[in-house]
Amino acid sequence: MSKVVENTSSDVIEADETVRVRFTINGRKVACRVAPRDTLVDCLRNELELTGTHAGCEMGACGACLVLLEGQAVHACLMFAIQADDARIETIEGLSESGAIADLQAEFHRRNALQCGFCTPGMLISAHELLSQVHRPSRLEIRDALSGNYCRCTGYEAIVDAIDAVAEARMAGLLHKGGGESS
Repeated sequence: MSKVVENTSSDVIEADETVRVRFTINGRKVACRVAPRDTLVDCLRNELELTGTHAGCEMGACGACLVLLEGQAVHACLMFAIQADDARIETIEGLSESGAIADLQAEFHRRNALQCGFCTPGMLISAHELLSQVHRPSRLEIRDALSGNYCRCTGYEAIVDAIDAVAEARMAGLLHKGGGESS
């Protein structure tokens, strides 16, 4: 005969219960209710309607779900939404609306570095993170930064070319303003 043990701890969350999580997303404080098993990508897309973050492989291999969490790119498909409680998150929508990636978006378009667009948000997140850390990365460093992003439409050369061109233009702008050379 099996014995049923009741847990009276208030810290236990039942599978069908929801919990409240709070984030600062794209500079705006938000709160929503999620099931403990909901991933961050599910919360962003389904609860907050930020659909630029895509659910691709759901294994952290394709990069379509990348967001910036406290300034670092993370796979939103591999995180539970409750793990990001009280975090600062930037999505592709926020980076686009703020103009932070306008030059990257324009160069991707100019060089036809996008086709269907499914991978593009993750590619832009990776490129933005790289260029915020290394002002003038080599083509090898660009390829390395993109190694966690899959594109089935364009190949990668146009994407690398676009990021390289933006890095060069940004560096020229820094040098023109007297910012000096740094990496």
